[in-house]
Amino acid sequence: MKPIEIRNERLAQKLMKNLARRHYESYYCKTAAEVVDKVRELIPEGSSISWGGSMTIRDTGVTRMLKEGNYQVFDRDDVTTAEDKVRMYRKAFECDYYLSSVNAISEDGVIVNIDGNGNRVAAITWGPEHVILIVGLNKVCQDLDAAVKRARSTAAPINMARFTNNTPCQVDGTCHNCLSAESICNYVSIQRMSHPAGRHIVILTDEAVGY
Repeated sequence: MKPIEIRNERLAQKLMKNLARRHYESYYCKTAAEVVDKVRELIPEGSSISWGGSMTIRDTGVTRMLKEGNYQVFDRDDVTTAEDKVRMYRKAFECDYYLSSVNAISEDGVIVNIDGNGNRVAAITWGPEHVILIVGLNKVCQDLDAAVKRARSTAAPINMARFTNNTPCQVDGTCHNCLSAESICNYVSIQRMSHPAGRHIVILTDEAVGY
């Protein structure tokens, strides 16, 4: 194996042990194709499914597989009005499975997410019966402080570049801890454990997916 593959294997195994201590179920899939296969294995056909605005689950091909499969999918990208999008956000709380990624995760298994509307962190926290989090090892940070900094200073400005919001990070790509009404950094979630135990499933991957 290449040095990066050796490192990723060791890091994933360490992280999975720490996630188990925090009552998560976890898996390690080296490639995006393996991630898709694992999600297909985990979710029974006929299940109701929704997801947040995660580029990770789109980049891996998971959303495409689910929409082409025998599932009841609620995708906010399929609606056009603001009212319908809100209805999709609320529908997610009733789903069997909710999919997302994370903005950062510490080596000891603490998950950090940052959100503009709050619908994604809300669904991860409470509502759907199962939550599957697909996490590239590029999002692993040494500790909680580093994870929060990654979410604020790396993930948020890159995500903001996808939109037309008028915020300082749109200008220079760096976080200004702004108070803009168009900020996407309104809700910061720090998740120490999975509750109830096993409700959250983390799939780690070598693929540098998402932001």
